[in-house]
Amino acid sequence: MSFLEYAPAPESTSVLHLRSEYGLFIDGEFTEGTGGTFQTISPSTEQSIATISAASDADVDRAVIAARRAYDRVWSKLSGADRGKYLFRIARLVQERARELAVAESLDNGKPIKESRDVDVPLVAAWFFYYAGWADKLDYAGLGANPRALGVAGQVIPWNFPLLMLAWKVAPALAAGNTVVIKPAETTPLTALIFAEILQQAELPAGVVNIVTGAGATGAAIVRHPDVNKVAFTGSTAVGREIAKTIAGSDKRLTLELGGKAANIVFDDAPIDQAIEGIVNGIFFNQGHVCCAGSRLLVQESIHDEVVDRLKSRLQTLRVGDPLDKNTDVGAINSAEQLARIRELSDIGELEGAERWSPDCELPENGFWFAPTIFTNVSTSHRIAREEIFGPVLSVMSFRTPAEAIAKANNTPYGLSAGIWSDKGSRILAVADKLRAGVIWANTFNRFDPASPFGGYQESGYGREGGRHGLGAYLAPAGSSAVVVAPSTSITKEEQR
Repeated sequence: MSFLEYAPAPESTSVLHLRSEYGLFIDGEFTEGTGGTFQTISPSTEQSIATISAASDADVDRAVIAARRAYDRVWSKLSGADRGKYLFRIARLVQERARELAVAESLDNGKPIKESRDVDVPLVAAWFFYYAGWADKLDYAGLGANPRALGVAGQVIPWNFPLLMLAWKVAPALAAGNTVVIKPAETTPLTALIFAEILQQAELPAGVVNIVTGAGATGAAIVRHPDVNKVAFTGSTAVGREIAKTIAGSDKRLTLELGGKAANIVFDDAPIDQAIEGIVNGIFFNQGHVCCAGSRLLVQESIHDEVVDRLKSRLQTLRVGDPLDKNTDVGAINSAEQLARIRELSDIGELEGAERWSPDCELPENGFWFAPTIFTNVSTSHRIAREEIFGPVLSVMSFRTPAEAIAKANNTPYGLSAGIWSDKGSRILAVADKLRAGVIWANTFNRFDPASPFGGYQESGYGREGGRHGLGAYLAPAGSSAVVVAPSTSITKEEQR
């Protein structure tokens, strides 16, 4: 089969005005860190983009002090309407700098520019617009009488959606009246630091948002700081468990959004063309670096072979390569460490007897790359069917009855998301009611809206982000004190993210 050749269509990096070095953003200004420096590199070329300051414990302390001072003196004294004005201003500035942010995100993260441009950055703006509207309506959110802010929120975000995860955390915290100390992932700090420039443009009061860069030790310093009232973390289940242990016995609030191993269930009456696109989007979007990725495909036995054949044909059309090329469908793996894990688990899948298939594609010589991969003849006992690979790897299994599909879908320690494909609404509702997952998509996958809560349970964490529920995570009813959220999950093994 032959396909049309696409001429290269690279997005220009001329829209970026990057600094060669970035400091920490504390109390409204960029300042040097005292924990040394590190390089942020482009995963598609392995070339350095900028030198980044690493925050020490003392730097984190400075950031928390600045956040507390801003909370006490400024932010907590503003009306909800005035806080909302700042959020609206930030949202508009994100829109104005959308192209720049999209290019920076693809350069630093490795995801295709069309995803950064058409999904990530528009959703960032949407999140700030949405919570700007809530800022003066907290009394009507159904969260108790006269809800109050918790104080200083410490937030740690992952590398798979660097700017979007920042928006998920910062927007509701500010709308609720909290101030923030946030740490982006060490492999993807660039858009958070450009966002700091946006905060300066928006003339956000100094100290309301502080951005400290660094590795795991920096995040740990935020979590254990005694003057942080709320911790929000998105990342690996193993780290989430350590965070829960660290704050146990304190009065800190906690929300965790951790790993996932979502089942994408395709029944024999599903709209097949639509389902194929949903399967591809479910696992190969953002190179599979998605906590809610549909990495387990459950197909009804009568259409299993047809779905697999059509899926393979569709994968032949995916273009793997330069993330800044507008034709690219699958970009670079974020880091050498993550690539090694994907390779390890894929090799284990073959050793355990699953049949591995990838389309013919020429991978670039430099950078971190992995071809889209499908495993068939997968057993529920295989590690590739149980562990989060966090890459462009799909495990395919079959089922005969809805009951078997539900049993296989629920056969996981996670509980973040799932997908159901069927022409019958009654079947979708009946199956969804029995799936142990926090988010369930019907005849679609990986769709997000700021008004819709997102989160899971079991080893996928607890708490919700987005919607009114996400706002509640940063509020307490008047007269109440913050309470410790007891872990509702037993985490027994480490999962890489």
